[in-house]
Amino acid sequence: MYMKTLVVFYSRSGNTKKIAEDISNKVKSDIEEIVDIKNRKGLFGWFSAAMDARSKKLTTIKDIKYDPSKYELVIIGTPIWAGLMAPAVRTYISQNKTKFKNVALFCTYGGSGKIKTFTDMEEFIGIRPLSKFGIREKELITSYEDKLKEFIKDLK
Repeated sequence: MYMKTLVVFYSRSGNTKKIAEDISNKVKSDIEEIVDIKNRKGLFGWFSAAMDARSKKLTTIKDIKYDPSKYELVIIGTPIWAGLMAPAVRTYISQNKTKFKNVALFCTYGGSGKIKTFTDMEEFIGIRPLSKFGIREKELITSYEDKLKEFIKDLK
């Protein structure tokens, strides 16, 4: 049995959302999508997203539905942009990090930056995560089940 868990994620392309839904289904958790008010669509959106991530800017996000203080574990997912977490995830963490009891982290990425992103997230949150899981975009097409099982096993 898993502790009371909330999976929170931001997804621009749908990759991080797919992983978040898989995790949520496997651990039987509530799930919350972080919604960035800033338009991140298209080439300009992609470029501004990378620039905002690199400069560690916060953004404006829609109000959240679930209070993370009500959960024993918050699993936070982000795509990697310019080697860092997405601004919407940085904003969510900034607004809620004092409410986290335990955290786990996951990310999706096309290039590199997984270790740098996890280090940045961990330092920003101020809590050592129970588990971390990174999935390359190409692994979404093949298989990531073994990595996902390892990630979830460490949550107990």
